[in-house]
Amino acid sequence: MKMLQQLKQFQAIPISHTVLLSCLVDYKNPNDKIKQMVKSGELVRLKQGLYIVGDIYRDIKVSQGLLANQIYGPSYVSLDFALSFYGLIPERVYEVTSVTTKMVKSYNTPFGRFTYIKSPLNLYSIGITLNANSDGTSYMIATAEKALCDKVAFTRNLAITSQKAMRIYLEEDLRINLDALSSLNLKTIEACSVCGYKSKVLNYLYKTIEKIQEQY
Repeated sequence: MKMLQQLKQFQAIPISHTVLLSCLVDYKNPNDKIKQMVKSGELVRLKQGLYIVGDIYRDIKVSQGLLANQIYGPSYVSLDFALSFYGLIPERVYEVTSVTTKMVKSYNTPFGRFTYIKSPLNLYSIGITLNANSDGTSYMIATAEKALCDKVAFTRNLAITSQKAMRIYLEEDLRINLDALSSLNLKTIEACSVCGYKSKVLNYLYKTIEKIQEQY
């Protein structure tokens, strides 16, 4: 009963192996109990050493953003998932892509695929915000401007050599409604463009959005 009450308190918050052991002190072989609980669905394994309680103990929705931060960090949610979150692109995105200062990684979990892209520290530190979930948890996510910068900076073989090409990329490839760009914070995009990583293409992004905003 004590273990049940403890596990219910976690709800949609990931639990480390160490914390789980502290909840299972009454068991002679706690690791065997963990394996049994994973098999029965009482626990869901996210990766080695990290779990989340199963549906039987959880009555709130799991936040993919929170999982992304917890599975591998330091990291923040960005690129297509963040662009969709802010309504900048029309598609619903299922794979959560995050940016980290560590090595590239990817994890397939029962809650979806989580991918991590490595960023230079000087670009990484710009434009990160905290998004609050309705259950009181929160997670780090790029601002709309930073998510767009990350998309441009980390898309492989993106051959953009002019403002015209950048505008076509935004409108036709990403299918961003230009009205949505009119309220973006240019200072964040400018800060990304002068950080020393992919500066040329990010400067095209800055100049293009600056021109679009002048028209509104």
